[in-house]
Amino acid sequence: MSEGDTEVRETSVESGDEHRGHAIEAIGLSHAYGDIHVLEDVSLSVAPGEIVALVGPNGSGKSTLLRFLAKVRAPDDGTIRVGTNGHTRVGYLPQQPGFRTGFTAVDTLRFYAQFVDDNVDVHDILDRVGLAHAANRRVEALSGGMTRLLGLGRALIGDPAVLILDEPASGLDPGMVERLFGIVSDLATDGTAIILSSHNLGPVERTADRVLVLDNGTFVADGAPRDILESTGATDLQTAFGELVTTDEVDGR
Repeated sequence: MSEGDTEVRETSVESGDEHRGHAIEAIGLSHAYGDIHVLEDVSLSVAPGEIVALVGPNGSGKSTLLRFLAKVRAPDDGTIRVGTNGHTRVGYLPQQPGFRTGFTAVDTLRFYAQFVDDNVDVHDILDRVGLAHAANRRVEALSGGMTRLLGLGRALIGDPAVLILDEPASGLDPGMVERLFGIVSDLATDGTAIILSSHNLGPVERTADRVLVLDNGTFVADGAPRDILESTGATDLQTAFGELVTTDEVDGR
């Protein structure tokens, strides 16, 4: 962990009962890279068991926001509060999960589990993400979709209260996309709060409880998929987002 990461965990994230009812709450997040302001006073909250999809055009600040929520980096301003009933663990799946070659899927999860809890059942995690059949396969022999599922399994170590998924379905075939969103739904049913970015708007419309549309560093919409469709008069989310954002390119990155 870098010195900057340590600072995030100590100064930018709070835990406690002040945000009772929320698994995670962000208040007034702002951040700039030099003269470029990527987030402007962004606030959000997610309840246990809620699936929130974050969408918007390239460069709108989605990945930056997710890194802050995952405690990977610290914003210039703002506060992030995590956890209910003392449960403050956050799981994070980056866009491109990487693993050391030469190790099997099960050995990879065992390696990460040792830093969290000696009693982690890694075989159960592999089963939850649909990789039980590939437990003894080396990571370099996994397909792109299976590697992403292994990354999801790594994020689940320690039963996090909040799961942050940055483009979990990117590059996956349609069948694997549906499988991944099915896993996400099951996790939410078990009480995990989930925040994900995605440009796969069909599964988002069917799965997400809420959709946040981020454009130019601020939220331009926040609501259930059906409410966003009604407010824009659109028949699908792709069309609705085209009405809401100021760029012609709309996706989840």
